[in-house]
Amino acid sequence: MKNDIITFWITTGIIFLLFGVVTALTANMDIAKQSITALGYPEYFGTMLNAFKIIGALVLIIPRIPPKVKEWAYAGFGIDFISAFISMWAVEGVCPHLFFPLVMLAILVASYVFYHRTYALVE
Repeated sequence: MKNDIITFWITTGIIFLLFGVVTALTANMDIAKQSITALGYPEYFGTMLNAFKIIGALVLIIPRIPPKVKEWAYAGFGIDFISAFISMWAVEGVCPHLFFPLVMLAILVASYVFYHRTYALVE
């Protein structure tokens, strides 16, 4: 049980740091805006996506958030990671950073599984 809790917090912490903290710190940088527009999306889509990422990361990391809300955050991140992979593949083809969204999806799935193994039954 203790290993499950540790695994949950490590995987969830990675999601929180990369998509909560880093997104909040880099959202207004030119390179972040260029990466969204390079995929063919309008700049306002990146702004909206960044807001949802920050909110979703907070939802996952705050223990008192109801489980149903956490389910929506997990689903949103899953859709985001799959969409990022497909967008990058369609626009850029096979490139070194193409599989980063799939790695993040695997970390998200681990967080989800260990969330249910440890906390969902308690709440």
